[in-house]
Amino acid sequence: MILDSIDNISLYKGLGDKVTKALNYLKETDFEKIENGKYELEGKDVIAAVSRYKTKPAEEGKWEAHKNHIDIQFIASGAEIIGYSFLKDMKPKTEYNPEKDVQFFEGEGQSAKALKNTFLILFPTDVHMPGIRINEAEEVIKVVVKVKMQ
Repeated sequence: MILDSIDNISLYKGLGDKVTKALNYLKETDFEKIENGKYELEGKDVIAAVSRYKTKPAEEGKWEAHKNHIDIQFIASGAEIIGYSFLKDMKPKTEYNPEKDVQFFEGEGQSAKALKNTFLILFPTDVHMPGIRINEAEEVIKVVVKVKMQ
């Protein structure tokens, strides 16, 4: 897992063209003016999902991981806690769903504060629990870019 400011995206060019394209999109786009929905940045290989929601208590969170995509989660407005753990330290709760590229887990992890203009890069070895409130529920604009693994 990587957590950083959107101002530092030049440090991550070594992660490949698709990740670079995703990070540039996140830095250059005003998401206050973009409607909720999915946007293809490079066909089905790089897809951004813009959403607005209220953060929730940790008890309502779900641990998830993806096998075929890197998640880049960007906080365009607001702030939340995102839980994270290593896949090897978690116990599967559901079978892997290949159509949705998701599997849910149970276990314990750590947490990171994701503030406005920060992003997390979550690899298939990272289990994560997004959308958790810091103190009180807060309105968040988040963009999750799914980058297909080679």
